[in-house]
Amino acid sequence: MKVKMLSRNPDNYVRETKLDLQRVPRNYDPTLHPFEVPREYVRALNATKLERVFAKPFLASLDGHRDGVNCLAKYPKSLATVVSGACDGEVRIWNLTKRNCIRTIQAHEGFVRGICTRFCGSSFFTVGDDKTVKQWKMDGPGFGEEEEPLHTILGKTFLLGSCASDRNIVLYDMRQATPLKKVILDMRTNTICWNPMEAFIFTAANEDYNLYTFDMRALDTPVMVHMDHVSAVLDVDYSPTGKEFVSASFDKSIRIFPVDKSKSREVYHTKRMQHVICVKWTSDSKYIMCGSDEMNIRLWKANASEKLGVLTSREKAAKDYNQKLKEKFRYHPHIKRIARHRHLPKPIYSQIQEQRIMKEARRRKEVNRLKHSKPGSVPIVSEKKKHVVAVVK
Repeated sequence: MKVKMLSRNPDNYVRETKLDLQRVPRNYDPTLHPFEVPREYVRALNATKLERVFAKPFLASLDGHRDGVNCLAKYPKSLATVVSGACDGEVRIWNLTKRNCIRTIQAHEGFVRGICTRFCGSSFFTVGDDKTVKQWKMDGPGFGEEEEPLHTILGKTFLLGSCASDRNIVLYDMRQATPLKKVILDMRTNTICWNPMEAFIFTAANEDYNLYTFDMRALDTPVMVHMDHVSAVLDVDYSPTGKEFVSASFDKSIRIFPVDKSKSREVYHTKRMQHVICVKWTSDSKYIMCGSDEMNIRLWKANASEKLGVLTSREKAAKDYNQKLKEKFRYHPHIKRIARHRHLPKPIYSQIQEQRIMKEARRRKEVNRLKHSKPGSVPIVSEKKKHVVAVVK
């Protein structure tokens, strides 16, 4: 006679303390769990829906400027400090934690075109339409002292970047008297931003509604063309991780693009926000700041549905589990439709539909021309090469 007995070690299922999670023995044999995939699909669907329900990216609006905000700069020593320059020459230093202005400087006559801070954080530089570069102390004047710049550099003109009004993107080596390379696009480039993690990669914001990611070693073809805006792109900034960047556009919206995708994963807008002139990604990779025409600086979450504050271990585990489920089922039609859906203002939505019709008409015209021409007489140009006019070395 053979007798089978169940033998279990209490260490495998008994908690050491009452704060520990209950240990549940489980057999991972797939034949014993025939409904595992449908169950995970329902969980992924619910996680995707909840992500859209809790997507509330807008955090705060910093008002105080008397003209449009034209440029922003991050402070390397503090995540809560940001410097902004306006179109009336005023520079303000803000505390993002308290969400108020801690210092105001009348720096220039005319537009403040650019701001940058020193790596040590002791001072910052401003460039204005009055053809001056000024250096200012970050701490501000002492008691009884006047607000004066540390240094002022005068000049006839300034080269503020390697984007020129003649549609050129020029790369310079300061050790040489001539530029290294120059690429000419169909329309003017407003600004460029270098990838902080990949030294040879930069992204250009163009007037033709697109952004172009280039490898400086091969400028004849962009690595990626990012197409989602419906008006000129005015500014771009990378996240500290180098995996995403944010763009500001004349169409009154900002978009977040993955570096390897042509379409944006997120679009932010409000009813009051006008043309967005400048945008910055904070150094902790959690927030985005933008300055617009109606004199406000807005603070957004980089991940719209992210919960702020300290998370418990169970919340972190649930967040990671839901993220893996969404990645596993992201190509399912129903989940993909929910994850991609974004509410857009009516003008942007109408322009997207109009551009879609125009693009389809151009594509149909190219197909007909190719169909009724001699083989090889009509060259086939890819979307990446359409916008590059020439490369000068």
